[in-house]
Amino acid sequence: MNGRDLVRSVKMVGSVQGLRTVRSSLRRRNADARALPRRGAERARVPGLVVGADPGPGGGVVRFARSELRVRVAVGGAVFWGWDGAEPLPSYALAGAVPEADPRAELEPDKDGGWQVVSERLTVAVSRHGAVELRTPGGVVLRRELPPRWWEPVAGGGARWVQRSEVPADARFFGLGGRASGPRLRDGVYELWNTDPGGRFGPDDDPLYLTMPVQMVVSDAGTHLVFHDNTWSGRVTLREGEEGAGSGHDRPGMCEVRMDGGPLRCWVMAGTPARVLQGWTTLTGAPALPPSWALGPQHARWGFGSEQEVRRIVAGYRERGLPLSVLHLDIDHYDAHRVFTVDRERFPDLPGLAKELREDGVRLVSIVDPAVKAEPGDAVFDSGRAVGSGGAFVRDARGRAVRGEVWPGECVYPDFTDPQVREWWGGLYEERLAQGFSGVWHDMNEPVSFAAFGDPTLPRSARHSLEGRGGDHREAHNVYGLAMARAGYEGLRRLRPDVRPFLFSRSGWAGMQRYGGTWSGDVETGWPGLRASLALVLGLGLCGVPYSGPDVGGFDGSPSPELYLRWFQLGAYLPLFRTHAAIDAGRREPWEFGPQVLEHARAALVERERLHPYFVTLAELARLTGAPYVRPLWWGAPGERALRECEDAFLLGDALLVAPVLERGADRRAVRLPRGRWYDTATGEVYEGPGQVLLDAPLARVPVLARAGSVLPVRGADGGVELEVWAPAAGRGGGGLVVRDAGDGWERAEVERYTSRLVDGEVRVEREGEEGPVNHPVRVRGL
Repeated sequence: MNGRDLVRSVKMVGSVQGLRTVRSSLRRRNADARALPRRGAERARVPGLVVGADPGPGGGVVRFARSELRVRVAVGGAVFWGWDGAEPLPSYALAGAVPEADPRAELEPDKDGGWQVVSERLTVAVSRHGAVELRTPGGVVLRRELPPRWWEPVAGGGARWVQRSEVPADARFFGLGGRASGPRLRDGVYELWNTDPGGRFGPDDDPLYLTMPVQMVVSDAGTHLVFHDNTWSGRVTLREGEEGAGSGHDRPGMCEVRMDGGPLRCWVMAGTPARVLQGWTTLTGAPALPPSWALGPQHARWGFGSEQEVRRIVAGYRERGLPLSVLHLDIDHYDAHRVFTVDRERFPDLPGLAKELREDGVRLVSIVDPAVKAEPGDAVFDSGRAVGSGGAFVRDARGRAVRGEVWPGECVYPDFTDPQVREWWGGLYEERLAQGFSGVWHDMNEPVSFAAFGDPTLPRSARHSLEGRGGDHREAHNVYGLAMARAGYEGLRRLRPDVRPFLFSRSGWAGMQRYGGTWSGDVETGWPGLRASLALVLGLGLCGVPYSGPDVGGFDGSPSPELYLRWFQLGAYLPLFRTHAAIDAGRREPWEFGPQVLEHARAALVERERLHPYFVTLAELARLTGAPYVRPLWWGAPGERALRECEDAFLLGDALLVAPVLERGADRRAVRLPRGRWYDTATGEVYEGPGQVLLDAPLARVPVLARAGSVLPVRGADGGVELEVWAPAAGRGGGGLVVRDAGDGWERAEVERYTSRLVDGEVRVEREGEEGPVNHPVRVRGL
């Protein structure tokens, strides 16, 4: 640690706590130095030559001189392979049981001494040296995994490993969780270690709060998703390929995955993007369905400070006729920052406040941090020490509770990888419900311990239950936030079984969509931060997490009126639409930026409310199919290369194309159109894709285009659902889906399918499976 690091720590949390932070960091370093084994001399190992094979359900085991590879094709087309005896379970990513093996897929000899498994969607070819090749049914190579390499300590212990892969020269990489530099992941190294960047972050910062070894690869040959099911720290190196000019050779793209330990096992699924994500969510679980109110406008600020300020904010929205569905309370409503408490001086009647706001249509959502004040007499600390035989908290190699420095001071951390601890923690949410909160947002759950230097996490030698298997923080760190989300979600379900929980989390891992969504974290206030906000939402959606959004306006600093408005306009079309800011970043209410911004923000809010039935439908479709609300432009046409390069616009469902303004001073912008006819929803102008058009983007709005033939559910003037139909082109049809709002319970919603067609200059709309007029008002646009 140098003097600058010490000054930063002291300034960040105050002189006394800053010095305690230094002490905590030194304690963490010393613990790792004592408890983590030194690797010492290592020997490298590769599979060697094939020596035999044993067919089995859906594939079988291919044996090599120094390893073995299990290949298994599941019903539905997902392919699993694992080296050195690795099996699909145990896994934090998978939702329940492993999919059944496809009885039609058999292991059979291949050319040159190799073996292959032929399935409906993929052929898996294993060479005699251990390379694994994935081919389409037509024989085109999607991905080639080179023989892996392990490094094993000579003195014994777990191996680290590397897996290198080749993809087609035109392939583009996406995913890997929340990446500010995305959504297309260019050449570089991407860390797999959930990290609080320590304040604001921008497009060049990596890693961030939510990393996943999940990548989606799009090429002319097809689309595939690959998931290395390993929770250890690691890194992924990507290099895009190059196509040879003239008679030159193509240079394939390259992916290298390095893990510091754990199993080498992998899942792959291929097909259209929609089919791939449907397969992924079948494997890892359907996204939790947010309550209807969670799809409305939300407002947060670190520093509301009192009931009076909360009422002032809500009154400000109501007096100006601005819609507001949710208001979030940050750590400043706690008593001395201690979780599951309330500052009674500033919030003397929180249940009464929550009831009053709810009657006005506004729900309260509470922040929940995992760190527990390590102080006898603290109710959570005392009850945690009584859990099980050894208490609820993460321990070091000597059996003592690990302590770190967080907002309440010296803290301990629940071990959410222990089922008993999850049950205990989930029961604590009864206090939040009793205070009148309707949902929770998990923060600081990478987990964070303030650091004077180095990594702001727990010691890597800290011990965890890992569902009874036992292990250390190197394996548990990346799933800490996921396991906390599970504890909270399951606790809320037990406490209030008739109401769908609302939970979103800053950190998580593959499969976190089962418990809720996420948000950007502390994105920097600036135009680069605005661009990073879109990248994060798109990238997370391609990893199976459809519900997310940024801190509108940026977390720190003071956005200019123009920047705030452009961020607000983007947020209005994202699943989680929430303004938020740091305690010293000023107010973020729309009226704080002048009358012009207020009126344009009002228009964005009104449009969001008008589209509420469409967001309800997209949420239900995400649960049923895994398709994200927000999709890249190439979603329906991954073979169109120009769309794969477009990162500044997105599809909202199938019907709308949104082109946010991401640059200062822009009042026009170029928009790349997918194939088909598109209508400018503001002017009615018609455009034909594929191609690029230049559209007006005045400060009052961002360009939004509707696909010809689309049938969208929107909120009509009477508050009911109305069908907005954009006229199909002559000789073409269209349609759309509608899911009625089923409220906040568990009632299964009915999916209504509508078609549109142009007949003799008239647009006809019909509901599939029913005759006669549709049971919603219809408004045709575009004729």
